[in-house]
Amino acid sequence: MKEFDKILIANRGEIALRVMRTARDMGIRTVAVYSEADRCALHVRCADEAYNIGESPASQSYLNIDKLIETALESGAQAIHPGYGFLSENSAFAQRCEKEGIVFIGPTSQNIELMGDKIAARRALQKTHAPLIPGTQDPVADVQAALTAASEVGYPVLIKAVGGGGGRGIRVVGNEQELTDGYSVASSEAQSAFGNGALYVEKFLRPVRHIEVQILADEHGNVIHLNERECSIQRRRQKLVEESPSQFIDDDLRQRICQAAVEIARSINYRGAGTVEFVADNAGGFYFLEMNTRLQVEHPITEATTGVDLVRQQILIARGEPLAIRQDQVKPRGAAMEVRIYAEDPKTGFAPSIGTVKDLGIPGGPHVRVDGCLFEGMAVSLYYDPLVAKLIAWGPDRGEVIERMKRALDDFVIGGIQTTIPLLRGLMDRPDFVAGAFDTEYLERILAEEQGWTETQTDQKKRIAILAAVVRQHERFGKRVVAPEHKANGPLKTGDPWQMTGRRNVLGRGSR
Repeated sequence: MKEFDKILIANRGEIALRVMRTARDMGIRTVAVYSEADRCALHVRCADEAYNIGESPASQSYLNIDKLIETALESGAQAIHPGYGFLSENSAFAQRCEKEGIVFIGPTSQNIELMGDKIAARRALQKTHAPLIPGTQDPVADVQAALTAASEVGYPVLIKAVGGGGGRGIRVVGNEQELTDGYSVASSEAQSAFGNGALYVEKFLRPVRHIEVQILADEHGNVIHLNERECSIQRRRQKLVEESPSQFIDDDLRQRICQAAVEIARSINYRGAGTVEFVADNAGGFYFLEMNTRLQVEHPITEATTGVDLVRQQILIARGEPLAIRQDQVKPRGAAMEVRIYAEDPKTGFAPSIGTVKDLGIPGGPHVRVDGCLFEGMAVSLYYDPLVAKLIAWGPDRGEVIERMKRALDDFVIGGIQTTIPLLRGLMDRPDFVAGAFDTEYLERILAEEQGWTETQTDQKKRIAILAAVVRQHERFGKRVVAPEHKANGPLKTGDPWQMTGRRNVLGRGSR
């Protein structure tokens, strides 16, 4: 049994705060890390200690493995929780933690490496009963090889990053010309995002629903599922709305999908929390998509319907404890929905919206939960993912959840920046959404129909030029708001009221 009383959270924003809250419930002290851009961030103020780990770009801070390991050792943290994004699915990071004797609160490095390589994952799962989408079993060497594979699979196809995830490094192509045009773009995007430009070809199925299954597995061979989540409301393969249970699948399909997820996890000796993702078609078929070897952004809806704290389970599993939950004890109740609130403006092609948060109003009331990192005076920058909050609602049935979500979205006020709240609120009123009549391309169709929500190539070029200028300005002047008591090479003891006062002063200066 591994014992630890202090963990470092190798992340920022709402997920860092989410992990801290469970750690505090368990009597575990927390160490925050922050970049220059996040000096005044809420997760820094809420941790027991905070360490500056570098400049604002993620490559110089949150992705710096050496600095994170150094900080964990310096702070005396015995374990690291990676959150999601950044290094959460980086096998080299997990391996380094293992080498340094630091507990990685997540799966083994072998689990991450296997499922992070989409081709290797497809090969491994051929030994299971999980249905696979038709496609290549090896990376395609070049565009000509991709064209040959696409003709064999049949258009439309997806060209996908071998080492990818999160909707990046993917292109839908309907013919040879589109494949030729999109191949180099997808490869470059994959290289930039994952350090691996290799691609493979997969049949593009439509219409489909995106169904995923939450699993938990310990090192003693116990594996359970916590039922499914539906994530079909997407824009460019990025999820905006998630719900549980899915209205699309019946009990028979639900059982088959959930059992397939458990079989996949067991076949690779998985450990920790993970999510197995599938697509399901109208004929009752389903196909393996990928496995995310981390905590999902949408995990709160599973928590809302099952009552299971997934972060607590991650920590207990990392300690070496056997699962205390049996499959027959998982009895989901009611329905839950999560909407992601991004600092983006849908009316300008979802351009990032930067600025200072003001006039903040956070919704509340029965069965409403907000996971976020917002506060008045918070600076929203271009350095990181634009997700600023997640709004979660629970109810005895989906109809009540939607009504509760409407009220909560009406109550949610974020001044100073543009957000996706109006888009999400409008979605809740659409009869087709309320009826559950949608698929993974539904939101894209709506956006294409809305005048003013598309932009010309000239508009795009102008927007890119403006954003580039803003980034240069931010990089030039962004360091002027600093906290003099923050030392780059030393901890900030966040429990010290005098240092808390200093940070409040900094926030006050930054909010003017």
